[in-house]
Amino acid sequence: MCSRPDGIVIAIDGPSGAGKSTIARLLAERLGYIQIDTGAMYRAAAFLLAAAGVNLGDLAAVENFCRNLDIRLESVSGRQLVRANGKDVTAQIRTPEMSLLTSRVSALKPVREALLKSQQQMGRRGGVVLEGRDIGTVVFPDAEMKFYLSASVEERARRRCDELTSKGEPVTIEETIAGVVERDRQDSERDLAPLRQADDAIPVDSSRLSIEEVLAKMFVMCRNKIDALEPSL
Repeated sequence: MCSRPDGIVIAIDGPSGAGKSTIARLLAERLGYIQIDTGAMYRAAAFLLAAAGVNLGDLAAVENFCRNLDIRLESVSGRQLVRANGKDVTAQIRTPEMSLLTSRVSALKPVREALLKSQQQMGRRGGVVLEGRDIGTVVFPDAEMKFYLSASVEERARRRCDELTSKGEPVTIEETIAGVVERDRQDSERDLAPLRQADDAIPVDSSRLSIEEVLAKMFVMCRNKIDALEPSL
């Protein structure tokens, strides 16, 4: 039997652009679970720190700023909104510049400690899908299901470039590939909670799979785990 009252915890880790947010949202919807987009939370923290002009090299200043950090995820008409200190920053946190800054900010101990507590509190009862870089290794190392969702650099850059150009952003595939490579380097080489695959995570390569194919594959595995732990669900 699952020890959590609302179901299992599903952790999806992986590099930027692998499709974690989309899959986490769809998987949560199909299972009737709640999605906790930890990546959006870090992006929101990065946005607030940049807007306030906080020197990221001054950890005391970062820690002081994080004491009043209030980041919330809200579902409105089937769309997730990100509110940072009361402001809707859903659109502002999805730029290439914010992606790179987020990688720097997420490596800062005061930021990670502040958001770690929020994430664990939101997911402690179970019945949640969380995605990020260190969900299965740090945030919920005891998660009942762990996935490591990846894709080739070229495929992730193509997806990102398509997303940005559809929004009118003037980017090239070459620039996007460079950004993906740099983000991977930052995420993998940081000292605190670097991106890595948990030993017990199930690897899923989405390079040659459609969203529906990835979703179907992961849903079956999650449903089997839920049925094994909670036959009555």
